[in-house]
Amino acid sequence: MMTPALATDAHQNKNGSVGDEIVLSLRSITRSFQTGRRRIDALHQISLDIRRGQVTGLIGPDGAGKTTLMRLSAGLLPPDSGQGYVLGMDIVREAEAVQAGVGYMPQRFGLYEDLTVQENLDLYADLQGVAKRLRPERYRELMRMTGLSPFTERRAGRLSGGMKQKLGLACSLVDPPRLLLLDEPTVGVDPVSRRELWQIVNRYVQEEGTTVLLSTAYLDEAERCDEVILLHDGQLLGQGPPSDFSHPLTGRTFKIRVPGLKNRHLQEKLAGAPGVTDAVIQGDAVRLVFATQTAPAVEKLLPGVDGAQLQAVDPRFEDAFVAMLGELRGEERSRPAANGPVPLDSGSKEMSNDLIIDVHDVKRRFGDFYAVKGVSFSVRTGEVFGLLGANGAGKTTTFRMLCGLLPASAGSLHVAGVDVRRTAAAARAKIGYMSQKFSLYGNLNVRQNLRFFSSAYGLKGRRRATRIEWAIGQFELAPVVDATSATLPLGYKQRLALACALMHEPDILFLDEPTSGVDPLARREFWHRINVLAAQNVTVMVTTHFMEEAEYCDRMAIMVAGEIPALGTPSEIKRLARSDDGPEPTMEDAFIRIIESQEAEKSP
Repeated sequence: MMTPALATDAHQNKNGSVGDEIVLSLRSITRSFQTGRRRIDALHQISLDIRRGQVTGLIGPDGAGKTTLMRLSAGLLPPDSGQGYVLGMDIVREAEAVQAGVGYMPQRFGLYEDLTVQENLDLYADLQGVAKRLRPERYRELMRMTGLSPFTERRAGRLSGGMKQKLGLACSLVDPPRLLLLDEPTVGVDPVSRRELWQIVNRYVQEEGTTVLLSTAYLDEAERCDEVILLHDGQLLGQGPPSDFSHPLTGRTFKIRVPGLKNRHLQEKLAGAPGVTDAVIQGDAVRLVFATQTAPAVEKLLPGVDGAQLQAVDPRFEDAFVAMLGELRGEERSRPAANGPVPLDSGSKEMSNDLIIDVHDVKRRFGDFYAVKGVSFSVRTGEVFGLLGANGAGKTTTFRMLCGLLPASAGSLHVAGVDVRRTAAAARAKIGYMSQKFSLYGNLNVRQNLRFFSSAYGLKGRRRATRIEWAIGQFELAPVVDATSATLPLGYKQRLALACALMHEPDILFLDEPTSGVDPLARREFWHRINVLAAQNVTVMVTTHFMEEAEYCDRMAIMVAGEIPALGTPSEIKRLARSDDGPEPTMEDAFIRIIESQEAEKSP
């Protein structure tokens, strides 16, 4: 197992300065929690240093201890044992001074949703003791950086998810801190807002010398950090530049293409192949990580398949992360037992022409505001269809209308042959819905949630009992079946939510940001399940902010301000972003270009 040495010597960061000053130092830190009868060791003997003027990424799967480490570093939580110093202050004896000296943005930042943007800024300026004479200029700069200048009188509760995150960051920076702690600031945020948040962070690092400790579920963000700290089950696996983790995988990473075969079917086949540590869709190919530097011959990987092209590529941090965690879990690839494999030749078959979702000129108005402005699209049986867009584009509103949870103001919606505007209840009986936020009952345990939702979908007697046992086995919920769902790690919450949505064997599955905040292994497990469902002719409609996940879709629509300016296959969408400077754009490149071009057309 690769374990980069704990970084203890100063090294040059990206902006050319040398950070010798230790801003955060932890030594032998241990912290545990008691949950019912279970004792959870959130952190065990953690020792690390963070230097001035660097961006350090805090990386780890669900339940690794990232938030606990953040709260300890902010002086909000004392350790059971060990010592910690922040800006030279003891995190236990000088906890209040630590709290006053650092900026901390937790996962659910404490915005006051009934207050306006300006009132939230004023409140945090009061709490941080910012002199009133300094506020106007500071506010102007923060509003300019975040793009919130036109919205200072809007209530925070009416902002989009990305705008809320930017306001939360602005509030953390009202009194610029020497140390800024950001706990997953980009979860649930679209790529445009994600880029803007990073621009703000980098500006403070480069111009103000701010030190940043940032946890994230996006491993491409880890590549941008000066150093990364990798946690697993409360233990430190390593600390160092991202390249220290990825370099040992040199010679083990490849891309493979098979003309005429869908990548999600190719990925399913290769993920279970001998010697393959990881297989994930990347652009127009499948990215492979092999267990050794000697890659198997293509003929052994894909027997009987012609035209496969294998190309060596440089390793990345995500490759190392997945390989390391797979090794720790004692397996090459964590794969749930699903209802049969995806047939390799399924990608060459013609998709059904039967329309199962048909949307025509649909609008949704809230007062004088149109959240959805006359959208039209259709989805075929067995298709995986993506609905992408920036925060506030109208995706969730469209989903809720299709599910019969919100009436349309105009237009027609037909789902599984049912007119949703006339008989919404009949449509809901044929669909499963997994919402953006964990919407199960947190005070019920896993089995009780399964019982409740199976009854709500009309299951009774033996069929109900059979489906509950199916869900527990299929989604590997047995170890947590008696745990209250509110206490589950995010990956288990995701499994339970998907299981509940499938209890009645729906024809269509609606997934609203289903992988937001979960780690890469959980995302791979999730998409394996979706691929199997699609192969069984279940239609899947999904929204996601992970642009690489959009590559799993057969087709997608991109929404901007309630409209659909782009509709097509992933390859067709990416063609829209091609240029002389970028002949092979990523899905994120295409997404940002479409959003920006639409906004430019509408700007005065």
